[in-house]
Amino acid sequence: MLLQPRKTKYKKEQKQRVKTFFTKNQNLKIAPFFIKSIESGKITAKQIETTRIALNRIFKKSGKIFISIFPNLPTTKKPAETRMGKGKGNIEMWTSRVASGQHIFMIINNNINLIKKAFKYAKTKLPLKTILINTFKNK
Repeated sequence: MLLQPRKTKYKKEQKQRVKTFFTKNQNLKIAPFFIKSIESGKITAKQIETTRIALNRIFKKSGKIFISIFPNLPTTKKPAETRMGKGKGNIEMWTSRVASGQHIFMIINNNINLIKKAFKYAKTKLPLKTILINTFKNK
């Protein structure tokens, strides 16, 4: 189940820079735990999917995962051993721009040790540096 948009206005898109810091308000109280990116970059649909599978493998049926990003940017690539010119290449994959400070995944689970174990396993699947945020403070 790779993520990609159903319909786009244009088939191919120009390259744009990735924001260095996420400024929008993210006060959604859906989940007490977030996987948050520390650095900015691009994440492909395949990387999002493998991370989701890795989290589900550890949580099984005890936890719930929400994906906060969607890969809506087409990345093109020319075939190997092709001469220069003759237009832009075909769409190779779908990517998502992720700014530093942006939430990537939201996690609902009661077992904190299980969440830490799942995060350790899931962060190896992502190309960016990430941290686990706990909004559920024990006082």
